[in-house]
Formats: sequence, C-alpha cells, structure tokens
Amino acid sequence: MAIFGKKKESFKGRGLALEEGVIIPTHIGIIMDGNGRWAKKRGLPRKVGHREGAKVFRTITRYCSEVGVKYLTVYAFSTENWKRPEDEVGALMGLFKSYLKEALEDFKDDDIVVRFIGEKSGFSQELQELMDENVEIAKDRKGMVLNIAMNYGSRDEIVRAVRKIGDEVKSGALSPEDIDEKVVSDRLYTAGQPDPDLIIRPSGEYRISNFMLWQAAYTEFVIMDKLWPDFKKSDLDEAIRIYSQRNRRYGGV
Repeated sequence: MAIFGKKKESFKGRGLALEEGVIIPTHIGIIMDGNGRWAKKRGLPRKVGHREGAKVFRTITRYCSEVGVKYLTVYAFSTENWKRPEDEVGALMGLFKSYLKEALEDFKDDDIVVRFIGEKSGFSQELQELMDENVEIAKDRKGMVLNIAMNYGSRDEIVRAVRKIGDEVKSGALSPEDIDEKVVSDRLYTAGQPDPDLIIRPSGEYRISNFMLWQAAYTEFVIMDKLWPDFKKSDLDEAIRIYSQRNRRYGGV
C-alpha cells in the first residue's frame, strides 16, 4: 500500500489526544488485511481492493501523525505474498511504483520520515531506486517515523540479525557473553526505535502473520472485524481507546 496520493486531506484529530483517559501509543503497527476479500465481496478484481486499501493507508497514516503517534509501522507486502497469483503480484508492484513516483512531489509537505523495512533486493531496480529517493527526500524531517514493511517477514528479519551477530563473533568484534536482548534488537530493521505499543489487525483474523515477532513481545493487540478498505479514522480512535483501557504489566503484578 502507500500513503501517497494527489489529494491533500486536512485532519482535526487532536481532539482524540485531548480526551480524558486516552493514551496515544508511541508506536503503532498495522497489519493491513482484507483488500482482496473486500474486492471479492463486490465482484471486483483483487487489484481494485489494493487500490482502495492504498487510499485508506494515506488517510490513516496522516491521521496517526496528526494525533501524535511517533512511529507507525505498516505491513504492506510480506515475504509470503510472492506466493500470490502472478497477476496480483504484478498489479501490486505497479501500484507501489505509481504511488512512490507521486510521493516525490505530493508527500513533500508532510513532516513524516519515510523508511522501508524488509529485503529491498527482491524488488526491481526501478522500485528500489524510488524507495531510496523517498527515504532521501524525507531524511531531514522531524515528525512521525513511518516504517513501510515491504518484502518483510519477521522470521527472516531475526535470521538476518542472528547472522550479523555470528559474523561479529567470528571476527572478534563481539563476545558471545555480550549477546543480550539489546544486541539482537540493535540488529533488526527497527533498530533504535521503541517496540510497538499497539498492533491493530483489521479483517477479524486472529493471527500475527509473521509481523514483528520479536518487537511484539509485550505489545497490545486490537482485532477489528472490518476489512482494511473500510477502515476509518474513527476505527483508529476506537482502537486507541481500547488500548488506553489496558493494564500493561509487562509480566509484573
């Protein structure tokens, strides 16, 4: 998906942050699920669902920034998504490319830092260059950090971190006795960022789908029985209100 589009939107979401008892999560993760089912329910090609989901992505990303979220990680394309029908994968690649091109102009006025997490080498050279351009143009911004997970799988992420640690031990740069949770965290794609406080999964599915397995050890989950293209700002408000009512004990009493 993509947050980029030609039409600018204005938000008045600060009211949520001012509500009594509402705690705005520092880091939110969203598993954007249900585009294909949304299209199927309407007798439309799956690619239409992905286009609609992209529009929602734009709206929700800017809304998160407006209400004060500091980090947002969205699951756009997983390592397993390559198994989908060739025409659907091709349509997604075309969608990513068109939105990334638009973003270089349209997204320049948003104070959002754009990052991509996942293995970029799996994409075409053109798409990789567009990703790099979007990161470069946003690098000096001071606002919310947006992690777009593309060709991302958490198991793959952890394996890569373990390989890095192994190489460092082999070279003598790191002692096995010094390996702790921070050492692992510092070698993940999200190094230097706080773990997600809240992960939202639309579509009613009760699974994590290989998303931020290490980082989500103490994350609060909110499952919403609504397909992603139907997701609205009011649904994000509801998820944050639910999160605010949770008692996060981190294994304590």
